[in-house]
Amino acid sequence: MNDRDIIRQFYDSGTEHEWQRIENRPEFLLTCRFLDRYIQKGDTVLDIGGGPGRYSVRLAECGCRVTLLDLSDENVRAAKLHAEEAGVEIEAVPGDACEADKILAGRQFDHVLLMGPLYHLLTEDERTAAVNAALALLKPGGILFASFIGMMGGIIFEMLHPEMILSQELPDIEFRRCFREGKSYSGDAFTRAYFSQIIDTEEFMNRFGLEKLHFFGQEGILSPCEEKIMACSPAVIEAWLDRSEHLCEKPEYLTWSEHLMYVGRKTKTEEPSC
Repeated sequence: MNDRDIIRQFYDSGTEHEWQRIENRPEFLLTCRFLDRYIQKGDTVLDIGGGPGRYSVRLAECGCRVTLLDLSDENVRAAKLHAEEAGVEIEAVPGDACEADKILAGRQFDHVLLMGPLYHLLTEDERTAAVNAALALLKPGGILFASFIGMMGGIIFEMLHPEMILSQELPDIEFRRCFREGKSYSGDAFTRAYFSQIIDTEEFMNRFGLEKLHFFGQEGILSPCEEKIMACSPAVIEAWLDRSEHLCEKPEYLTWSEHLMYVGRKTKTEEPSC
C-alpha cells in the first residue's frame, strides 16, 4: 500500500476514536477560541481533513455554512451522521487535500481549515500542494488555519507512555535521532506521519505570502498535565485554559504543545508558492 492507502485505512478503522479524541480537550477548546476570533455566523468554512467532523459540526451549530473534505470515506460518513445528530447541516465529500481545488473547483470560502492533512503529507512538495490548494479555495482577505504536529509532540507522547523510551523499533530510533539533530521527521508513527520542528513550520508557512496573524501551541502549556487538569472542576479548567491562551503564542512555550497552528490572512497580492 502507498502512504495514502495506509492513512485512509487508519482513519477508516478509527472514526469513533478520532471523534472522541479531542472532545473537551485543550487542543479543541483553545483552537476554538482562536477560530471564534475570526469566524462569524453566516460565514462559509471549508474544513479540509476535517475527520469525523468535530470542528465542522461546532461551526455549523454556530451558524456557519460548512463543507468538509476528508481522505477517509468512513470519516465523511461519520461527519454526516454527527451533523444529523446535532440537528445541523454540513456538506461532506471524500477527497485528497492536495486536490481540494480540483474537487471543489470554482468555489471560494471565507475561511479554510487545514487541520490534519499536514500531519500526514510526508514530502514538502505534497505539503506545498495542499496549502496551495487550500489557498486557491480561500477568498482574498480570508483566513487559513493550518495545523502541524510538533516534534515535541512525539516526546510528550513518550513521556505519557514512559516505557516507550526502551523501544528499539526502527521508527522510534529514527525519530529520536531526528530530535537530537534538530530535524523534522517523516515516516512511521501512529500511522504515516510528519512531525515538524518549530522553525521548519514557520519557515514553510512564511513562503505563501500570507499575513501572519498567529502561531500558537494548540494545547497551550497543558499537554504534559492534561489528564490531571481536565479532571478538575469547570472553574479550574477554565482558569488553566485562560492561562494557556495567554501563553500559547510565546515562542518559549511552543514546545509545551503537541500541535502547532499557523493562522494567516490571504492578501490580495498572495501568489501560490512553488
